[in-house]
Amino acid sequence: MAAPSRRSGWKLWAALVPAVLLCTAARASGEPSTVDFDVRPGGEVHSFSRSLGDYTCTFTYSAQGGTNEQWQMNIGVNEDNQFFSCSIWRPQGKSYLFFTQFEAEVKGAKIEYAMAYSQAAVGGQSDVPLKKEEFEVTETKVSHREGKFRFELSKLMIVAKTPRDEL
Repeated sequence: MAAPSRRSGWKLWAALVPAVLLCTAARASGEPSTVDFDVRPGGEVHSFSRSLGDYTCTFTYSAQGGTNEQWQMNIGVNEDNQFFSCSIWRPQGKSYLFFTQFEAEVKGAKIEYAMAYSQAAVGGQSDVPLKKEEFEVTETKVSHREGKFRFELSKLMIVAKTPRDEL
């Protein structure tokens, strides 16, 4: 499932996602991991990847303008190994780089929820989501939509369902 399409669905996801992410970070079976990395301009394609057990999150992008920006990636798996989460964001809230492309891919799980933002919440500011037509979500990827994406990215959130072994 991508971003919710109805207002009532949106409210449900808006309540569910923070709860899942908090549970993931607070009660992870593998240690949750937050790592700093630089997003570099220059028009070249760069990737940053982190794994936790059987699950991997990879952020691939190309950006222009400015200088390096420090970003963070947080990955975690909840206690019963049912959800894998990956969040990628600029802690200062708004990126001043112009992203020509972006993609976040998860391996080992299927995306249940994903959202991209042009501004991340910080200092009393709220998250500002991208318009639905600016990005697309598949079972394993969140990426810009060619010709629709407006070059602003500051945060990506993914919650993916892990495969369950039935006894």
